[in-house]
Amino acid sequence: MNAEQLRSLQTPIKERYRAEPTTAVVTLCAEGRLDDPDALSCSVNTGRALVKAGLHPATGGDGTVACSGDMLLQALVACAGVTLRAVATATDIPIHGGTIRAEGNLDFRGTLGVDREAPVGFKNIHLRFDLDSDATTEQLATLQKLTERYCVVYQTLAKGVVPAVEFTARRASRLG
Repeated sequence: MNAEQLRSLQTPIKERYRAEPTTAVVTLCAEGRLDDPDALSCSVNTGRALVKAGLHPATGGDGTVACSGDMLLQALVACAGVTLRAVATATDIPIHGGTIRAEGNLDFRGTLGVDREAPVGFKNIHLRFDLDSDATTEQLATLQKLTERYCVVYQTLAKGVVPAVEFTARRASRLG
């Protein structure tokens, strides 16, 4: 896709959002199932595949299922990569290929309740782009600034959005 094709694709969408701002608000949803009462896992439908998530080996998992921390980093890489490609296309910044890597440090003492002072969650996240590009230093600076600005997952993490949590329970019927 080139810049003109991207503009022709997005221009009517942008015009509709300007004219009718409420149409720009879209609710995304992820759902998981706790199907196996004997497993410490949750099956998440990604829309393309069913991913079974479970404990990381550092918390007792066997490494055969996805770790939700890895999935968070993967979501960041995916969003940053798509955003970078769109920004590069829209601004005619040449990107021939490359890699994007997200790394985060966790202290598992927190999530295991070993040390109440140890934080639960990532202490830091480092996002690295290694690009194959003829872009100038100025173009790369623009690409970084706009990728950070428009990447949904990056902005969500950077702003520290606090999820609202609600618990409900149905009483399981027990036979016998």
